[in-house]
Amino acid sequence: MSHTKNPAVNANGTTAGARPLAEVSLPSDADLDGAAELARLVADRTRLAILALLAQRELSVGEIAQKLHRPVAAVSQHLAKLRIGRLVSSRRAGTTIYCALANEHVGALVTNILEQSEHTLYDRPPHHERAPETKG
Repeated sequence: MSHTKNPAVNANGTTAGARPLAEVSLPSDADLDGAAELARLVADRTRLAILALLAQRELSVGEIAQKLHRPVAAVSQHLAKLRIGRLVSSRRAGTTIYCALANEHVGALVTNILEQSEHTLYDRPPHHERAPETKG
């Protein structure tokens, strides 16, 4: 069920069109540590579900709890971790707290994780069946 193609390999053992090894770089230790921490935050099923909801629109803490069928207190704890990780922002309107994704990169991250997961679960991933969004 592999969706990857075998790239052509040159006589010197490198992939055709690939950058020479001397030009391949590794992110800094700090960047890798930060990315690993981000991956740990997103690896929790409830937090991923919260992010998937917020990728669609801003929601109140109560609305998130209702959609997830979870207590508000439990959702609030997850949201606190997501805020500390700078994945979610929040605002208060009276007594209601509204949450949104912190930036467009979080939305892209959530979409990519969910769509990549579909590639491991299905021969024909559902996102390949959906009509592409039109920009206008």
